[in-house]
Amino acid sequence: MRGTGCGTLIHPQAIVDANARIAPGVAVGAFSIIGAEVEISEGCWIGPHVVINGPTRIGKDNKIFQFASIGEMPQDKKYGGESTKLEIGDRNVVREFCTLNRGTVQGGGITSIGHDNWVMAYVHIAHDCIVGNNTIFANNSSLAGHVRVEDFSILGGFTLVHQFCSLGAHCFTAMSSVISKDVPPFMMVSGHMAQPHGLNTEGLKRRGVSADVLRDLRQAYKILYRSNLAFNKAMEQLAELAVQCPEVETLLVFLKSSQRGIVR
Repeated sequence: MRGTGCGTLIHPQAIVDANARIAPGVAVGAFSIIGAEVEISEGCWIGPHVVINGPTRIGKDNKIFQFASIGEMPQDKKYGGESTKLEIGDRNVVREFCTLNRGTVQGGGITSIGHDNWVMAYVHIAHDCIVGNNTIFANNSSLAGHVRVEDFSILGGFTLVHQFCSLGAHCFTAMSSVISKDVPPFMMVSGHMAQPHGLNTEGLKRRGVSADVLRDLRQAYKILYRSNLAFNKAMEQLAELAVQCPEVETLLVFLKSSQRGIVR
């Protein structure tokens, strides 16, 4: 490895554009290519054979494994070479053969990934997606363009998410789920097409959610999915329950903002 600027370690067989900004302490493996307008912050480890194109900003202490493609142009026929961005936060792990694309002008110009996410091999995150914090993407899960994934969501292997869908906080998608509607917070879904299968109880327990909150969320699930109420009537009952439970309020806000309708 050779140093460039206060302890940065770049393998002699890596190619780094002169206009890339690489912070001290960053390691770049053999045969990796770092393009212009790429910014990589302190503590990052970039494995061998990684390609990172810009404009892309990568936060601190990320690990990006071999053969990942980061910040490439979006797979969108409308894309005409505009300057769009990919922004990645801190402490993310991106495993082998992942593809994380920049945004499009039509979608706001930015793809954004937050902090502490675990992105397993062969995951695709398309243009204009917004990913929160502490999510898990199992192998081969894929997001089409303009998808929003909220904090603590878990996508099972081979999950496919249609463009413009939203996945609420703490939701769980089972292996090979095909999602064409919004997934409400705290729910488990599976199937082709995906259908609801109760609360993500185990995940919520692991994150310290109290028994009282779980009780209220179970009641909310019954109102939404088991009561045979019309959607507007279910929303009225959820609003009453939300008075005593902020988590139900979170669910209610998500439902009100859904553009595609929810998995049912």
